[in-house]
Formats: sequence, structure tokens, C-alpha cells
Amino acid sequence: YIDNLPKGTEYIRARSKAARFVEMCVKIPRASVLFISGHSRQNIWAMRIGKLLGRRSAYLMHGAVEYENEINRVPDRRMARDEREMMQRADQILAVSRQFEEWLKEKYPAWAGKIAHVTNGIDWQIISEHSTADDRNSRGIISVGGGMPRKRILNICRAVERLNDRGYGITLTVAGDKGADSEQIDAFPFVRDIGLVSHDELMKEYHRNKLFIQNSVFETFGLAPIEALLSDADVLISGRCGALSVIKNTESMDIIEDPEDISELESKIETLLTADNHTRLIVNLDKENTSWKKRSAELTRILERLRTQGRA
Repeated sequence: YIDNLPKGTEYIRARSKAARFVEMCVKIPRASVLFISGHSRQNIWAMRIGKLLGRRSAYLMHGAVEYENEINRVPDRRMARDEREMMQRADQILAVSRQFEEWLKEKYPAWAGKIAHVTNGIDWQIISEHSTADDRNSRGIISVGGGMPRKRILNICRAVERLNDRGYGITLTVAGDKGADSEQIDAFPFVRDIGLVSHDELMKEYHRNKLFIQNSVFETFGLAPIEALLSDADVLISGRCGALSVIKNTESMDIIEDPEDISELESKIETLLTADNHTRLIVNLDKENTSWKKRSAELTRILERLRTQGRA
């Protein structure tokens, strides 16, 4: 957003905590409304200072830390407390996708009236169609997220195991850091765990594999499915993923209704090993309305409405 918000927008640029606090004390009085991205103790202080000065605040939520830590089996009480305090103090809570907005309203009904969304922008000049000279594996599947439980890659493994028992000969490439499910994932003989790789290498991996799967039980927004499409891979994506705010014209074969249903995964993987969906989905990507320029204009309208609602 930094390059596209209106002239005169103030930014907190200092890196040290002490310098950032001083900068907040200087710049918040000059602001008419606060836009706070992500949760932190310093952002809570920004809200407190803003409240004392009558400044309304919008809190952009990139994820749900309390819930995500729980499902990834790494709970953190302090992070959960900070996130809840920011939600309570904010005059407006902005999710990064329509799907995430709906989830937040259901999870936190007491704050549903102040929850909305502004979809993340995409830098289409950087994320462009990508190809490699490497051959595509017609029985290759790739998923990103390593051993993180919320990605439910372990369930993809179970579905692939069933298909391979029927003679499909699938290889599953898993990219990403180690997590609680890594040991079980790596135990499957058809898994190729490449760990953390560079973005360029990941784009090549998308192109080397026929199918990209995102089976997350919770995914606020992420570029991986879009990058896979732009690498000419077909895509199978959980209906709980925020990227569906951008990926349009989907059909039932493209969407995983229940990330825990191994039979559904097995059936839809089998379909997409012989069918294609990437051309249909790429054609319907709305590049203009998902640009950072358009998303920043939408954010500016939201903040202007918040400002004119009156002093906090």
C-alpha cells in the first residue's frame, strides 16, 4: 500500500522499538485516521495513543494468530491476548479476503458489526506467467506448507496413497519448512520433500508438476495458487482459501469442500490428473481490480468513511 496511498499519508519508518514509539507520538497527532497492519504490542500502543487523541483506527488482519497457532499445535497465550486486544480496540477490522471476513464474523460474533474486508493487492509486474524448459510430470503433484498441520498435506498423502495403490504412480512434492506433521509426511515413499526453496525454484517446481493442491483448513490469503496457475499447473484448492477472492469461474472439480475428506481428495485428484482447469481459471483472473493501485483506492475509501463517522 505504501506506494499507492494518498499524498500526505504518514508512515512509521523507524526500526527500533524506542524510535518507533517516539515517531508514533509525533505523527499520530497529525493523522486524521489510523491504519494499522498486523498485531504487535507497539500497534496496541498506537491504538491507545490514537484513542486519547480522538483518532479512529482500522486494523488490517493478515491472519488469525490465536486460531492458527492452535491448529498448528503451537499455542501462544500472549500473541492471542494481543490479537484480541487489537480487535477490541479497533473501530474497523479489515480482513484480507472475503472468505476471511466471513470466518471472522462467525468466530467473533461480538465484533461482527465492525468487520469488513479489503482484498490484498497483487503486483502483476512481478508475478507473471512463468515457464521452464523442464518436462512436466503428468503424475506430479505439488503442495506448499511443509509440515504445518493447517495445510493438511498429510491428508493429500493419504489420498495419493490410495491412488498409487491403484497404480497411478504419483509423486508428491512438498515445499516448505518443517512442522508438526513433517515426520508423518516424509514417511510416505512417494513424497519428495524439498524443504525451503527460493521463489524462482518454487516457480520452476510448479511448472514441473501437473497439479498444485492447497488443502488448507484455514488460509486467509496467499499467492501460491495464483503462481501455480501462471506456471501452467492445474489447481485444486480448499474452499476455505482466501485466494478464491481472486480466482473466479471455479467449478466443483476445482474446489475441495472438506479438507478432511480423503475420499473427496482422491476423487478430485483423479479427475484433475486427466482434465485441465488452468486455462479457464487464468482467463478469468481479474488483474485490473486486484492491482495494488485499485486495492489502495478501495482502502482509501474505507478509511475516509471511517474518518467521517466522527471522533472516537
